[in-house]
Amino acid sequence: MNEHTTHQRIALVTGANKGIGRATAEQLAALGMTVLVGARDPRHGEDTAAAVRAAGGDAYVVALDVTDPTTVQAAARRVEERFGHLDVLVNNAGISGAGPSAPLDVRDQVPSVADLDIVRAVFETNVFGVIAVTNAMLPLLRRSPAPRIVNLSSDAASLTLTGDPDGPFAGLPPVAAYTPSKTALNALTVQYANELRKDGVLVNAAAPGFCATDINHHTGHRTAAQGAAVVVRLATLGADGPTGGFFSEDGPVPW
Repeated sequence: MNEHTTHQRIALVTGANKGIGRATAEQLAALGMTVLVGARDPRHGEDTAAAVRAAGGDAYVVALDVTDPTTVQAAARRVEERFGHLDVLVNNAGISGAGPSAPLDVRDQVPSVADLDIVRAVFETNVFGVIAVTNAMLPLLRRSPAPRIVNLSSDAASLTLTGDPDGPFAGLPPVAAYTPSKTALNALTVQYANELRKDGVLVNAAAPGFCATDINHHTGHRTAAQGAAVVVRLATLGADGPTGGFFSEDGPVPW
């Protein structure tokens, strides 16, 4: 172990090579944390790490594919060997899926079922990948004096909002992959929060808003940096902060 174990707060951000993940890594580093940039392709992750270091921060790349148990376990071992603990885990890696993932595809008025391969792939990353990474990192988080877990969700994950026929999402087409995966992630967040409350681990879901990123072909009206702000706030909560909640920049989001 080195001085990081005693003096540095360590944060791991999955999918941190671009978008909200990258902005989160940059902002956490600006607060003085050592940031571990999780990326499937370390070469892409190095771009983020290099940018953080150029801005005066401390960052390292960690090869991490959340759908590959081998890389997940290897990442946990690397954090263990180099730092000995983890203070913040941001489960940011996510995919939207592509193709006909709607429950009912009526483009030609011919009903068809959703492409289950797409649905499974989205849940593999957005839900099962979060479980895999969180479970692998929990022993390290328990060594932190103030462990925090933030799961990247979406306003569209809210059953209250999406179920309102006059609500903000009334005009969106139904999908079986992305939106339900984020709703499932919210439920998972509550379960982890309940389990880990006794250990002082605060676990919350963040709704960053409609940010311009690759996942929406950069059509969002908010910047990735704006979306990352709520993530960073939840990652740096004090001991009296909430757990098991769902928050946007404006405060709690209805389930």
